[in-house]
Amino acid sequence: MIGILIVFFSAISISIIAAGYSIMGLATLFAGAVVPIIAMGSALEVGKLVAASWLYNNWRNPFVPKTIKAYLTSAVIVLIFITSMGIFGFLSKAHLDQVQPVSSNNIKIELIDKQISQQEKIIERAQGTLDQLDRALDKYIDMEFVTRGLKERKKQEPERKELQLAINNASDEIAKLSNEKGTLELEQDKIEAEVGPIKYIAELIYGENAKDHFDKAVRWVIIVLIFVFDPLAVLLLIAANISLRTRKEAKDKIENTKKVNLSKELSKEKAKSAKLRKKERDYKGFVRKLGAKELKDLDPDEIRLKLDQIMDWNEKSKQP
Repeated sequence: MIGILIVFFSAISISIIAAGYSIMGLATLFAGAVVPIIAMGSALEVGKLVAASWLYNNWRNPFVPKTIKAYLTSAVIVLIFITSMGIFGFLSKAHLDQVQPVSSNNIKIELIDKQISQQEKIIERAQGTLDQLDRALDKYIDMEFVTRGLKERKKQEPERKELQLAINNASDEIAKLSNEKGTLELEQDKIEAEVGPIKYIAELIYGENAKDHFDKAVRWVIIVLIFVFDPLAVLLLIAANISLRTRKEAKDKIENTKKVNLSKELSKEKAKSAKLRKKERDYKGFVRKLGAKELKDLDPDEIRLKLDQIMDWNEKSKQP
């Protein structure tokens, strides 16, 4: 009985979990009617299990029309499909919620790379201008116009300060962007570590092209899960019904055997009782035939012993 209870509770547990996942998945598809979806999903899940159990127990019932059997069978199959569809939606959403930060981080990293590239161009242009100013001063020195070169250098000071400030600001911005990029890459590494098993599955299925088929691998894993989720609950419930029926039939067989044995014992007791009554009648008849005169000098126990010997001899003589 414990085994039957384990099978039954396993079926109910799997069914409840499957119903929960399915309802949450359907609620995401019909977000505008969450409460009605929960009520409908719960009622249909209970109806599915009741229908499957009733079909098994009444499949050979001659009073049940074939149309009812066909409809209920179709309804159970369709409800299994609906539950599996809801589970697929729930697990797909869970996967998307998990990998969405990776996509978001990739976009942010690309933007940061572009911003770093722009700041590097600013530094490159400012440094190029400074190099041009230095080359102009070098010409004055080469022509031995040192005094004039110093005057030009003094004139260039504001521009040089502005260019150096632009270089410093760009360098600071690059450092800031690099820190942000490092933080995002660290988060992305953590997320990729969490979805690592799926990557291995994708590599197992698609080999070297696993990176391009990551979502397909996840989809196949979800499909495998839903094909063994809700159908398993229905089949376990039917298995529990089979075990209950088998147990009941075995119990009825034992009860019938006990009744047959009891009937045989009663028959034996009746036959024995009838035999004793016949023997008693024979005693009385024999005593009446002998009369009081012949029995006067005999002991009662001796009379009984003699009569038993006579009866046993008569029974043996009657046997073939």
